[in-house]
Amino acid sequence: MTQDTPAALDVAVLLPCYNEAQTIGAVVTGFKASLPGARIYVYDNNSTDGTALRALLAGATVVRERRQGKGNVVRRMFSDIDADIYVMADGDGTYAPQDAQQLIDTLLSERADMVVGTRRGVHADAGRQGHAFGNRIFNILYRKLFGTDFTDIFSGYRVFSRRFAKSFPALSGGFEIETEMSVHVSRLKLPVCEIELDYGRRPEGSHSKLSTFRDGSKILWMFAMLMKETRPFTFFGAISGAIMLASLCFMTPVLTEYFETGLVTRLPTWVLSMALMMVSFLVFAAGLILDSLARARSEQLRMHYMTLPANAWMLVEHTHGQLVSGDKPEQPDVAA
Repeated sequence: MTQDTPAALDVAVLLPCYNEAQTIGAVVTGFKASLPGARIYVYDNNSTDGTALRALLAGATVVRERRQGKGNVVRRMFSDIDADIYVMADGDGTYAPQDAQQLIDTLLSERADMVVGTRRGVHADAGRQGHAFGNRIFNILYRKLFGTDFTDIFSGYRVFSRRFAKSFPALSGGFEIETEMSVHVSRLKLPVCEIELDYGRRPEGSHSKLSTFRDGSKILWMFAMLMKETRPFTFFGAISGAIMLASLCFMTPVLTEYFETGLVTRLPTWVLSMALMMVSFLVFAAGLILDSLARARSEQLRMHYMTLPANAWMLVEHTHGQLVSGDKPEQPDVAA
C-alpha cells in the first residue's frame, strides 16, 4: 500500500466494463500506480472489442459476467471478492485513479461504510445534455423521496467497507444499481460521506452506453419500486389519495343534485364513486400493513449488517497511515 494506507489492509479495485478497450488499459495502469498493493479486478460484461485482453495485458485479473447489466456485475463482484476495502470505478477513464487514496483515507478517518466521489463538472460533460438534465432531476427527486444523504446518486466512483459489500442485496440489473446502493444506505442509516472530485471527459472515439430515455425510464421505475419496498405507506397513501380524489369528483355532482332535488338520477355514477371510495380505503389499509412489514424488513437488514464482523481497521486508530493496534484477519484469495 501507499504511505497513507495501512499495509495490513486488503484493498480490491473493482472495474465493471463493457466495450472499454480504448481506455481500460490506462485505467488499470493508473490504479496500479495509485494503489500499488491493491488487487485489481476487471469484470468483462460481454465486451466485443478486446476489453478483456487489454485489461489482462495491463495486469488486472479478468472475470467474465454473462448476465448483461452493471447491476448484475456489481452483484457478482461483491459475491466473489473478499477484501477489507472495495474501490469501484468505471473503466471509461472519466474517474481519476489517483483520487482513490483520498476516498480510502476518508473511509478510514470517518469510519464510514461508503464514500462517494461526487462528480465536479458532470453537467458540463455528461455525454449529452439529456443526461445532465436527467441527472439533476433524479438527484432532486431522490432527496425529496428518500433523504438528503447524497447529492450525486449516479456517481460510479465509490469506496465501500466489507460490511457494506457483504450486506448489500444488489437486486438491480442495470445502471440503476447506484440508486439502489444509495437507498440501501439511507434506509439503514449507514455512515456515508461524499467528496467532490473532478469528472473527466471520454477520449475521442469512446462512447457512453447510457440511453437518455431507456435508462431514464428504468431509473424512474426503480424509484417507484424502491418507494414501494421501503416507504409503502407513502407510496400506497398517494395512490389511495388519487383514487379518493377521483371518487369525490364523480360523487360531487350526484350529491349536489340529491340535496337540491332529493333524487339520484345518475345511479351508475354514484355506484362507481362508491366503488372507488372502497378501493381507496383498501389501498390505504394495504399501505398501513405493508409499512409495518417494511419496518420489520429494515430491522432484519440492520441486524444482519450488525452480525458481520467489523474490519480490523474499524477497531484501531488510523494515525499517520499506520495500523497502531490489532491485526487484520487473514482473507482468502479469489481465483478468477
